[in-house]
Amino acid sequence: MSEEKTNLSRRNALRLIASTAVAVPVMGCSEEVAKKVAIREDKPATNPAIKKLDAPKQTLARGTPTDPDLLNPVVSWEMQLDASELAVLAALCDVIIPADEISPSASSVGAHHYINEYVSAPYTNNKADLVTIRGGVVWLEGESRRRFAVAFIELSETQKSAICEDIKWVRSAKPEFQAGARFFAKVRVLVSTAFYTTEEGMADIGYVGNRPMASFPGAPPEVLKRLGLDG
Repeated sequence: MSEEKTNLSRRNALRLIASTAVAVPVMGCSEEVAKKVAIREDKPATNPAIKKLDAPKQTLARGTPTDPDLLNPVVSWEMQLDASELAVLAALCDVIIPADEISPSASSVGAHHYINEYVSAPYTNNKADLVTIRGGVVWLEGESRRRFAVAFIELSETQKSAICEDIKWVRSAKPEFQAGARFFAKVRVLVSTAFYTTEEGMADIGYVGNRPMASFPGAPPEVLKRLGLDG
């Protein structure tokens, strides 16, 4: 299979991952937080004979994890990855989603910074992912120096791809590459989420939501026909 076809197939696969990212925009919300959000409404009095006192509602301030200010987002935690780790991740991001004739590369829209923000969050799953990402960067640097005697960011695109070919799937990776494959799997999901939730990434897959419309003409006829709703 030619390199051009391989890149096309890979990009199409990442677009499929991205469709989930677009549909589910809140990534770090734990089940515990979701439950807290669900019970924020005032509960009715258990005894209807007891008159409710006129008291102001207790609401959370805008900008908290359970009531975020989406127009003015603020990250309240400290970033954990350092400049050298981010440089390696930026290079890896561009192996996963390189620039093409339609859109820029993943690092150019800040995918590696999204990874840093995600793994730095003070939640159990995010902390576990920080270990995976930080350990994976160390593994990638070690493998790069073992094979080519230079740092990963100094490799040619062909050399970077050669390493990534050995870790691209956990199920097919050799035992000695399993740690690298688990790291790569996590990065692939985070990069896809980061890239395809930017304006550039949405344009790449043709996503046209989140735009004001003066009127809604309805679904296109070809879509209705495909769904069997044109009758």
